[in-house]
Amino acid sequence: MARVKGAMMTRKRRKKVLKLAKGYWGAKSRHFKMAKQAVMKSGNYAYIGRKQRKRDFRKLWITRISAACRMNGVNYSTFMNGLKKAQVNLNRKMLSEIAIADPQGFAALVEKAKSSL
Repeated sequence: MARVKGAMMTRKRRKKVLKLAKGYWGAKSRHFKMAKQAVMKSGNYAYIGRKQRKRDFRKLWITRISAACRMNGVNYSTFMNGLKKAQVNLNRKMLSEIAIADPQGFAALVEKAKSSL
């Protein structure tokens, strides 16, 4: 049985990491050891960022809804409670889009929420 040497797989693994590190500053894009560390770190940041993006968008939608509510003379929590009691099932993303694109429609929603309280 012939001895198997790992040169091909090692080269493949290193090329993969260096390809991912393309565009990094300085030696991080050229030296395998530094590139490997940088790729692992950036992978962690990307993973965390995917979770944070969801939080950030929800925060943005709530801020937009809150601003539109204040323009209609009601605060955010009262508005959301009123919608829940009126059984209006719209998510925050859609509510924020309505607040931006259709202020009259949003005002109607505010009146519906006020009347259900």
